[in-house]
Amino acid sequence: MPCAESGLAVRVDGLRKSYKDVVAVDGIQLEVRSGECFGLLGPNGAGKTTTIEICEGLTDADSGEVEVLGMHWPADAARLRQRLGIQLQDTQLTDKLTVLETLRLFRSFFSQGPPPEDALNLVELGEKKDARVGNLSGGQKQRLALACALVGNPDLLFLDEPTTGLDPQARRQLWELIERFKRDGATILLTTHYMDEAQRLCDRVAIMDHGKVIALGTPRELIASIGVEHVVEFSGGSVPDLEPLRQIPGVRDVRSNNGSILLQVTELHRAVPALLEELKRQDVALTELSTHSATLEDVFVGLTGRHLRDE
Repeated sequence: MPCAESGLAVRVDGLRKSYKDVVAVDGIQLEVRSGECFGLLGPNGAGKTTTIEICEGLTDADSGEVEVLGMHWPADAARLRQRLGIQLQDTQLTDKLTVLETLRLFRSFFSQGPPPEDALNLVELGEKKDARVGNLSGGQKQRLALACALVGNPDLLFLDEPTTGLDPQARRQLWELIERFKRDGATILLTTHYMDEAQRLCDRVAIMDHGKVIALGTPRELIASIGVEHVVEFSGGSVPDLEPLRQIPGVRDVRSNNGSILLQVTELHRAVPALLEELKRQDVALTELSTHSATLEDVFVGLTGRHLRDE
């Protein structure tokens, strides 16, 4: 059934792409529903960018089917390009043009869309319209790249690692812009390796690793799937015997990671006092102890035994 009739913006079936020394995408299946923000989450090299570039028509697949807005590359390329907005992982804009000249150039590529000035105001760059692109900060350049993706009034917006390299304030500003676009009912497919970004922005998430989708669902569903509510992380003056820690009531898993010990627990109020008592019994002096609610990072750790930030 075509995407448009099934309520799907993107349908990917059996997608594969290999390069000389690596299988980048290994037979994945995905469906992005119209009106949702769908995230591809995973470490560098997981296959996220290759997948989204195939959906954007920038890279050819080796095999499999990709349907976008009920159409296919390359047969429907001209129609698709009029309905898509694309922000690449590293958008290279001409430094010598002004911000407004850049938007006018991109607007000329589309048959419909808002005036360039309106797109600039949407991303809060109206005051910078006469500034040279080369003089913008990193966050301002990312907002300009987003404006370039929005200036054709797209039905589907592709964002590839939209906040990589930005400082926390610039990231939050870009999140607010994306959330505004979501509230208008648009469809977004984004890639990210930031857990907090996926949890905040995405209605559903596919976690990718080594070219495969290893988990799929809403952030809440994925976090619930590991069966823990909290994570306790600590380090000490010496390494404790981990086996007694696994016997603590409410502890589901114990892992060692870069000198720290991580416990996945279901009942924080029971596990922490018991942990402190056990460490005292083992004569382990605590140097650091922290707790947090379970996140998508913990889902990835539970599935792979690795942290995304270690990739």
